[in-house]
Amino acid sequence: MDNLNNKFKEAYEKISYHVKEKLKGEKSGHDWLHVQRVIKNSLRIAEKEGGDREILRFASLLHDVEIGLEHEKGVDHATESAESARKILVRYGLPKKFIDKVVYAIRVHRYGKKIVPKTLEAKILQDADRLDSIGAIGIARAFAYAGSRGAPLYDFNEEVSEYDPFKVKSVVTHFHEKLLKVKDSLHTDAAKSIAEERHRFMVKFIERLMKEISGEA
Repeated sequence: MDNLNNKFKEAYEKISYHVKEKLKGEKSGHDWLHVQRVIKNSLRIAEKEGGDREILRFASLLHDVEIGLEHEKGVDHATESAESARKILVRYGLPKKFIDKVVYAIRVHRYGKKIVPKTLEAKILQDADRLDSIGAIGIARAFAYAGSRGAPLYDFNEEVSEYDPFKVKSVVTHFHEKLLKVKDSLHTDAAKSIAEERHRFMVKFIERLMKEISGEA
């Protein structure tokens, strides 16, 4: 058992360095800082909900590792990150069942896929990732993403419709299509509890923003 634990520890440290280097220069809000927050969120949720903490550590660490491919080629970063994660974890000789669970959680984590996960760890990863898209940090990331993709603050001629992760829209539209709906997409009680205050903060922010845009405040 000690040898296995040492293998996990060594792999985690080396993969962390790889991910940090790969995400250097990432400006859309899916950077190394985001990864660190998702890891913390996952472990915080797991304290109350249970789940395999090693699966959560590795899945959180690698969940956005191929975000660059999406920006460059328009492919789904969740699918690409899952496949990349499998190759990386196999290289470090980790158990197949463990790898399969990590890869599954990464593959289904994306909000835009609308997938209800079958495993607790995948549910926790979804929740942890989504918590980082709301509240004050979610607002900051929304503007970072818009800036990196050349999207405007608002566009009142833009249609608010079903969220499509491959369509870049204004920040205000993004709020209405996704961010204000995230709270109701969460699975675990722990995440739902955290989301309540973050959601209220966003509602107040967008209300104030719209007043300032219209010249009312």
